[in-house]
Amino acid sequence: MDQIFIRDLLVRCVVGVDERERMSEQDVLVHLTLYTDLRRAGRTDALDGTVDYKAVKKQIMHVAENSRSYLIEALAQKIADACLSYERVEKVRVTVEKPGVLRFARTVGVEIVRCKHNGIGEGG
Repeated sequence: MDQIFIRDLLVRCVVGVDERERMSEQDVLVHLTLYTDLRRAGRTDALDGTVDYKAVKKQIMHVAENSRSYLIEALAQKIADACLSYERVEKVRVTVEKPGVLRFARTVGVEIVRCKHNGIGEGG
């Protein structure tokens, strides 16, 4: 399946289980891979043959900025659900990274894969 990707989307949101993490927004990096069929877009050069990734970006930022999740796993799931709401997206890979959360580590993150037809990731 063809892929559209968005890398290093920086969002600011409240996420974390510690009281200090809940007090203010933190930087979170989101990476997305949207799986879709791009043949129509390639042949017609028309936006309606693809996924409007500017609209996806805006929705993801809205979801993240308003989530107040405790876990990055929950935030990743909310982002995946939002991506799968687009008609042309059949599958999505979402990575959410929280830089600086662990001493001596650049980042900590999770990666999930969800499919529209069954709502679960690869192998499941």
